[in-house]
Amino acid sequence: MKTQIILLAALASLPLFANDNAMVNSPDGKLEVSLGIRHGRPYYSVTYDGLKAINNSLLGLTTNEQDLTRDLSIKTTETTNIDERYTLDRSKTSEVHYVANRLLATLATPQGQELQVEFRVSNNDVAFRYLLPKQGETGSVRVTSEATSFSFPDGTTTFLTSQSDPMIGWKRTKPSYEELYCWDAPMSQGSQYGHGYTFPCLFHERGVFDNKADELWVMISETGLDSRYCATHISDAHANPLNGGGIFQSSYLNTYTIAYPMPEENNGIGTTDAAIALPGSTPWRTITVGRTMKPIVETTVPWDNVKPVFKTNRQYKMGRGTWSWILWQDESINYDDLCKYVDLAKAMGYEYALVDNWWDTNLGKECDGTAKDPNKSIEKLIEYAHSKGVDVFLWYSSSGYWNDIEQGPINRMANSVIRKREMKWLESVGVKGIKVDFFGGDKQETIRLYEEILSDADDHGLMVIFHGCTLPRGWERMYPNYVGSEAVLASENIVFDQAQCDLEAKYATLHPVLRNAVGCMEFGGSFQNKYMNRDNKPRENRHVNTRPCTSTFSLATAILYQNPIQNFALAPNNLEDAPEVSMQFMRDVPTTWDEVRYIDGYPGRYLIMARRHGDTWYVAAINAEPQKLVISLDLSVLNATSFTLYSGGDTPTAKPMKLKAGKTLLNLAPNDGIVIVAK
Repeated sequence: MKTQIILLAALASLPLFANDNAMVNSPDGKLEVSLGIRHGRPYYSVTYDGLKAINNSLLGLTTNEQDLTRDLSIKTTETTNIDERYTLDRSKTSEVHYVANRLLATLATPQGQELQVEFRVSNNDVAFRYLLPKQGETGSVRVTSEATSFSFPDGTTTFLTSQSDPMIGWKRTKPSYEELYCWDAPMSQGSQYGHGYTFPCLFHERGVFDNKADELWVMISETGLDSRYCATHISDAHANPLNGGGIFQSSYLNTYTIAYPMPEENNGIGTTDAAIALPGSTPWRTITVGRTMKPIVETTVPWDNVKPVFKTNRQYKMGRGTWSWILWQDESINYDDLCKYVDLAKAMGYEYALVDNWWDTNLGKECDGTAKDPNKSIEKLIEYAHSKGVDVFLWYSSSGYWNDIEQGPINRMANSVIRKREMKWLESVGVKGIKVDFFGGDKQETIRLYEEILSDADDHGLMVIFHGCTLPRGWERMYPNYVGSEAVLASENIVFDQAQCDLEAKYATLHPVLRNAVGCMEFGGSFQNKYMNRDNKPRENRHVNTRPCTSTFSLATAILYQNPIQNFALAPNNLEDAPEVSMQFMRDVPTTWDEVRYIDGYPGRYLIMARRHGDTWYVAAINAEPQKLVISLDLSVLNATSFTLYSGGDTPTAKPMKLKAGKTLLNLAPNDGIVIVAK
């Protein structure tokens, strides 16, 4: 009897069919994906440099027509090579050479129902998706759930931000990807709301391998999302049903599963399923792996396997902008104050000025063209901006019928008839872009609205920034007029909350290696105000949020944070009260990059990165630790001939540096930073 039990246990660990396994490696051979079947259930695993990055994890999906998670075998496999070059004009790298190996596996049930799984494996990245072929007369299905999971070695720690409850927060506008992160948390620690976590997700596998000195960093995310699917996130950690010899044996909370939107999102409007025409496919799920965070910071996986959704004959210009609302708030949405921010843009050499909410009420512009005060209307402001060589972005609410937003304009972007009429007017008065806010959901119907806004805006030569929104998923390459998303607890919280002021440095060491690693991030920072109010002065009888971070630190964040249209948090008073060195730096800083390099760092502690624009490198370093940090830099790798060091805390200086043999040592005080400009 004992022998029989041992034999059965051994058989349970083997594939059900002899041919039910396949494998694909990266071009350099370090990254390996294995595909297998156990008891009719498909699974995969990921190994990097001989270390198991992702343990055996389930695959498959369920539709309203079929269960494609069970009773499957591998019918056929096909392997091919990919070698592609493409350009990005609004991201962290301008020229990309994508080389990968591709595995396409067709899985089938005994009844002949098929599901294809496609893996593309480059040197540090895995991208995979499902393809559903058309079978019989069925021309469409609803994907109701996925078995797709990510199982990590026990002891892995996490850097995750929770998926919010729906219909909570400001005017019932959540979820909006603006929750706090947990740092180096155990996988057993549950999410804040019990709904799992939003992409991207960072995992640190340290001390979990046989050689305790080994470590891996792993980031998972999603890309290639358009109107044909909903956005997804991951669940809280649970036990992996594939652990052990049996299929439901595990007590460790180490596995995360793809989760779909919640029914209550967007006030219950729209389904939680994804409706797709056949043949059809899911978005790509991505896994980036490295011994350090370098492959994560430098990855191009969000764009490698996506294509433009539509082409354009418009020319869009990236650049910098001013933004009155961030410091002067709602009271600044008047003609005179907005003119001051136009003047600031002119003085800084910036291309744009952003006019935020309430402009339709405070300055006046209804759909019939009437204005509250024709002499100080929004059209008059636009005309004034153009006279100064500055173009304008205008703010809009995404809707009004799925939240409680009253900040106008509302009810214009979600109605196709009104939206097209509005955009026609925007083009006629020379507006160059719009900022659309408060989406509050990941359902397919909401994703369809993002795409409709982008498509209609392109018809009228308008760029689009999204706030209060979902994570961008490959959109820089997919949509020619897309120029930014918030999808992060951004700079307004530094204005609202002293606790967020105090955490500014800590989060600045995380966002560039996680949120900003997978897509542009419209953070709206780089303050030069010390005090978060209109005149940059403390108050004796009233609390004013005070930034512990220095002026030089703010210069570093202009490099660390990437968005092709950057609306910086500068104010007109900074022309008088900020160090001229800082203001000149902010006049010169670019917003698009040709190359990015990770140098060193640890989320929550410190970060050193470099970005190149043309023939100029910008090296930025910040310190979030409570004690002084000594950093070591080898600047010879930049192949530059002149170096300028920006340092000095709140009284920054710009001094030439002489390149010495070996590494350069520099000191960083807490909440401080440096920038080196190398030409």
